[in-house]
Amino acid sequence: MTDILADRLPEEMDDLSSCLTSAERTLEVEIAGLAALRAALHDGLAKPFARTVSLISRSPGRVILTGIGKSGHIGTKLAATLASTGTPAFFVHAAEASHGDLGMITQDDVVIALSWSGETQELASLVGYTRRFRVPLVSITSSSTSTLGQASDIVLEMPKITEACPHGLAPTTSTLLQMAIGDALAIALLETRGFTAQDFRVFHPGGRLGASLKAARDIMHSGDTMPLIAAGHSMSEALLQMTQKGFGTIGVIDDAGLLIGVITDGDLRRHITSNLLEKKVEEVMTRNPKTIEASALSGTVMELLNSKGITSVFVTHEGKPTGLIHLHDLLRIGAA
Repeated sequence: MTDILADRLPEEMDDLSSCLTSAERTLEVEIAGLAALRAALHDGLAKPFARTVSLISRSPGRVILTGIGKSGHIGTKLAATLASTGTPAFFVHAAEASHGDLGMITQDDVVIALSWSGETQELASLVGYTRRFRVPLVSITSSSTSTLGQASDIVLEMPKITEACPHGLAPTTSTLLQMAIGDALAIALLETRGFTAQDFRVFHPGGRLGASLKAARDIMHSGDTMPLIAAGHSMSEALLQMTQKGFGTIGVIDDAGLLIGVITDGDLRRHITSNLLEKKVEEVMTRNPKTIEASALSGTVMELLNSKGITSVFVTHEGKPTGLIHLHDLLRIGAA
């Protein structure tokens, strides 16, 4: 702790109780807002929500998010979420639209405009453009009778809520609901399109998320690099292979090439005797080892290694080993 923090901490501790009370009150108000949104999905919001999902899923173009202020920030985030989950989307700033950015919008697109009041003046030119060129317009607003609501083809009317701000001024609960309904749209569209984890990986090649979405086939050791030995061989031969390959394990295969067991450093410790080197590999191996398919994601492989307390696993196809993944391989790509 620095001297500066040490000097300030006593005063901050005095305010701890009031800070926590404020935080809890904010969360309670926002939770109540989300509960109201969930209830609305079983009431008047159900049909327009389903129509919006159908409209976007059938649209040959993109989804254009627009808004101003805090609603604009939410729109930017939702455009990124949609784009990363298989729905081409981008954000057009409402104030910039009338200065040339309207040219980004085509008749094949769907526009989603965010405005809690529905009376945002900066949206006027963009809304007018959608009406002139018959571009479908969906609004996320708290009032279906607002100027924006009346101009829209579909209105996702948010429930009446209380802002967490004690003055009722700073957008808090309202922006949370805009975010939540947008996320709900993105996931509904993802599921409608059958968007898979492998599809997701295409849009997230970087970082730890990208690493966890790599398939086993992309990182496994295969061919002659795999430590394998046929049943019937001695442990002296198995130990030589284990030392040469450097994975701390070796797979045991039968005459048909099927993986019937593995020998690890742990197996060696459990069977250490004066005649260990003369034993057959079948006497030492662990039978019916855990294996994975080549299509398994590296995140799944990591979960398996952690849950079973092992450091490597064989990749198999129809019972035959096709590769090996070690914990170090997952560390190397950043998935662990």
